[in-house]
Amino acid sequence: MPSYQHLRLIRIPEQLERRKRPGGGGAPVRDTRLHSTKLRAELNAAVNEQRRRRRPEFVDPALILRVKMQGMTLEKEWERLGLSLLSSDQDKSLILFSSSDEVSDFRSRLEAYSSGIQPGRVAPPYSGFIGRIEEIGDLAPEDRIGRRLREQGYINPDDFSLDQSFVVDIELWDFGSSDLRQRKLNDIEAYITTHHGEVFDRYIGPSISLLRARLDGSIARSLLAVTEIATIDLPPEPDAATGAALALTADNLPSVSQVAADAPVIGLVDSGLNAHPLFEGAIAGAIGVPEALGGADDFGHGTRVGGVALFGDLRAQLGSNMLVQGARIASARVLNQDGKFDERSLVARQMRAALTTLNERFGCRLFVIALGDRSAPYDGGKVGTWAATLDELAHELNAVIIVAAGNNESPRSGDALEEAVTEYPAYLLEAQNRLFEPGGAINVLTVGSLAHGEGVGPEFSEIVHVRPITQALEPSPFTRIGPGPGKATKPDLVDIGGTAVFDAGVRRLRVGQQLPSAGILTLHHQPMVRLFASASGTSFAAPMVAHKAAQLLRQFPHASANLIRALLVNAARVPEEAMAKLQPLGDHAPTFVCGNGMVDVERAAYSDDHRVILFADDQIDIDHFVVYELPIPEIFQAGGRRSIRVSLAYDSPVRHTRADYAGVGMSFRLVRGCTREFVFDHFRRRSQSDGRQPELSPRFDCKLLPGPQQRERGTLQCASVSFQRGTENYGDMYYLVVRCERGWADVGNQQYAVVVELEHQLETRLYDRLQVRVRV
Repeated sequence: MPSYQHLRLIRIPEQLERRKRPGGGGAPVRDTRLHSTKLRAELNAAVNEQRRRRRPEFVDPALILRVKMQGMTLEKEWERLGLSLLSSDQDKSLILFSSSDEVSDFRSRLEAYSSGIQPGRVAPPYSGFIGRIEEIGDLAPEDRIGRRLREQGYINPDDFSLDQSFVVDIELWDFGSSDLRQRKLNDIEAYITTHHGEVFDRYIGPSISLLRARLDGSIARSLLAVTEIATIDLPPEPDAATGAALALTADNLPSVSQVAADAPVIGLVDSGLNAHPLFEGAIAGAIGVPEALGGADDFGHGTRVGGVALFGDLRAQLGSNMLVQGARIASARVLNQDGKFDERSLVARQMRAALTTLNERFGCRLFVIALGDRSAPYDGGKVGTWAATLDELAHELNAVIIVAAGNNESPRSGDALEEAVTEYPAYLLEAQNRLFEPGGAINVLTVGSLAHGEGVGPEFSEIVHVRPITQALEPSPFTRIGPGPGKATKPDLVDIGGTAVFDAGVRRLRVGQQLPSAGILTLHHQPMVRLFASASGTSFAAPMVAHKAAQLLRQFPHASANLIRALLVNAARVPEEAMAKLQPLGDHAPTFVCGNGMVDVERAAYSDDHRVILFADDQIDIDHFVVYELPIPEIFQAGGRRSIRVSLAYDSPVRHTRADYAGVGMSFRLVRGCTREFVFDHFRRRSQSDGRQPELSPRFDCKLLPGPQQRERGTLQCASVSFQRGTENYGDMYYLVVRCERGWADVGNQQYAVVVELEHQLETRLYDRLQVRVRV
């Protein structure tokens, strides 16, 4: 079938302020004297307790309050009173920072509110603000103990033995400028070293400030009382499995087609990269972060990941007469010889240094990070500093960052081991199987794993105790699932990552690292020993997507990262095999496990006769909307099965301490049967003198699925609508409305990309008709 270049969406040259959603209702009616007395007592208790806990080494009048609100959180009101928002939760709890513990402006408002309704007024002073405050509390030392420490039994400061040694990451609240946070880190470092601890590393990013140190329990107890410290926790533990090599030789290898010198460069952030005959001509460079690590792959994981990124499905390529390199590789080693992060380096700082250096030296705009923090499964709350740093970098570098969802190495064990077969795939949806940090990052592509087959080789054809769990294109038994922050779709995509089989003879699950037939084929890090290795894991599904993204970036070398993400997700579908397994578990199961599905890279890169993609790589002012024309040729209006699919990608500012993690929101609507004037009039912001908003009948609003409430939770949105009957009554022009909504981020505009796919039956020549309409 012929392949054609995608077409451009035509944006109507007008941008208006969007119609805003109504607010959150009025404040509750309260007894002003009783309520103000209660809040004043709670405030005094919090201030006095923090004054009592202050140590002489950290003399600072700073105050942190935990405030529970009802309805709107009124951040701007708190800022006017000199209290900055540090963190927010879904239950409307706020963590607020004041540089002084006097908070005199807030006390003045409490006093005014307590006087009740004044003559000539209908409500007490500041009732809309004070009336919404449910309670005021303190942030206790135990609240600063991080999740990994809690999981190991450290619940209270007294649980830290005075003479026990810990390596911890200390995170500050984002309470001010980088200079202020730098000074506080200096104070903390001086305290640690004075008391015979050791500071290894520090990192100050746009909103994240961290310090890595070795210290004893007495220092930990003291630091837990420091106001400006948000958390003290154990460092991340990378989820990276190595594998045994396949016993294959180079005797009958096909020739290698080397990649062009100007091909996209995939930045590999892993355990390093070793020289390999099949890497020849494809390695752009290698660095160590920190530099002392060097670039060699002592651990083995990075070379395996790099092999998949370079060749994709290598097993399929071996069946042809040519091995084709799909990209160039630049490696940043961040793991030591034991597959651990460097003890003296902060992961957030390593990530920023690795990605920015690969970008500056080698031009990388595509990265794969096939690692995850096994000690930090995403629990539906806030993401960690690793995820937030990657989200920031995706925006700053205009980069496509691809991460692995993580692996569940033992979905069933012990006496229940056979349930890995009998209870598949239900256990994939269990709460403990949520994706690993940094898989919750919203501006990156998180990738889960599909099985390549049953995973049982011919050597077991007569052995009954080795049992398969999956068939081809069903979810891998170890893949981890979403949803992500705010219940956004995660993982974003899935791809082939191997499987696991149940071996009753040895009473364990065997994956590609132990059983070659259970894994995908890739390169071994010791090619003098053997050329190839087999491995299973989402660590190898992620570079499969990177391989496809590189083909797309080669086709669209000037495309933004948003456009590449939108094209990839627009060309993704959940395989029928996976859908058949997951749908009986509930409507949400396919999305939780497979996200948007598996990418067909040809579908992403090219249009054809009956399937046409139109796109825009654009920007929008905050709190505005734009409208695109979508021509609908007569041939598409007639009967027959046909569909429209819309994908939107944008890279929002983020802050990981907030419940509303994304600082900007975007959405889209597809409207038909209306004039462009009506569309602008309906969606624009209206003043009181403009009169009532013109109503938009539901029949004119294309019912894209999933609906707005589900799809608008993330920065990568995809929805579609199908038709079978004729739609002649709706005219020959539809309108795509793209809206941008301000959150907490103080930015003027937002970059985004939108992709629309029209698909008709095979014999339809849709492209020609649309191409003419777009040119006109």
